[in-house]
Amino acid sequence: MFVIYHNPKCSTSRKVLDQIREAGHAPVVIDYLKDGWTRGQLLGLFAAADVTPTQAMRVKNTPAEELGLIGADDDTIIRAMTEHPILVERPIVAAPKGVRLCRPVERLQELL
Repeated sequence: MFVIYHNPKCSTSRKVLDQIREAGHAPVVIDYLKDGWTRGQLLGLFAAADVTPTQAMRVKNTPAEELGLIGADDDTIIRAMTEHPILVERPIVAAPKGVRLCRPVERLQELL
């Protein structure tokens, strides 16, 4: 089963979703901007994807700088991500072959 943590306004996220479907999968689509994140969920996804909270933090078009998150510790970043879901880079895909932050889109190939 494929699960995509998706932002429908993001062209990269839409491309990844389209490629998953074109490969014959019917993914579970989670709109994380609506559903939000839990601390445990983020920690689990980041560990499985082998990324740090800093690596998974979206800075562009987010309040990351305003919130003082540049150079912040992991706990502070995770806490901010649960309060401001937009801070998580997208899309994150969980699949039988693993979890990846699929930016750039080509990272999806590791899961197909």
